[in-house]
Amino acid sequence: MALPRSSLGGRRAEAARNDGRILAAARSVFLADPSAPIADVAKEAGVGISALYRRYPSKEELLRELARDGLTRYIEDLRAALADEGDAWQAYSECLHRVVDGQSQALAQRVGGTFTPTESLGRLAGEASQLAVALHRRTQDAGALREDVSPADVVLVLEMITFVDLPGPDRGRALRHRYLALALQALRAPGSEPLPGPAAVESDLTARWREPGWEESRK
Repeated sequence: MALPRSSLGGRRAEAARNDGRILAAARSVFLADPSAPIADVAKEAGVGISALYRRYPSKEELLRELARDGLTRYIEDLRAALADEGDAWQAYSECLHRVVDGQSQALAQRVGGTFTPTESLGRLAGEASQLAVALHRRTQDAGALREDVSPADVVLVLEMITFVDLPGPDRGRALRHRYLALALQALRAPGSEPLPGPAAVESDLTARWREPGWEESRK
């Protein structure tokens, strides 16, 4: 006998809620430690391990979904900034605050290299990189962003800030935005003095996305 429509809708709603809890828990767990067992995600989400496995049959599939979600949200933030025709520095800084809030960029970088990437993920990563470079160059061309900072430098600065956390309601979030504001002061042109050493480059970031075991296979 077919289930009533209301029962089907209730089950779908519950599944969606579970999926939302699982992804939120996975962001927290794997941002801190990408090698953590999937059981830690179930515990953090407050769902049974069987419910988690019904949605994501393996840790690798869950990691791929986290990377996809992170890259998608990062791309949305970058597109919104590029579509903003107002003050270049304001559009840039507001974008970085959104990215830190969503933890999208840092999460995608953090889990890179912990699973076998798909072609679609590669395309998303490529699009995110192109948009980030376009926003970076536009802000530099406007004379607002210092010239000796590379797009990869900014990615790594955002990643460091994302890891700031302390117990207490919204304490970590408040500190992340505080330190981002501090970093933005240092990033704004012209800069007080030259930076030491070479800038980070795109290949430093893409190296993380090699398939697991890539280095061992080269030996």
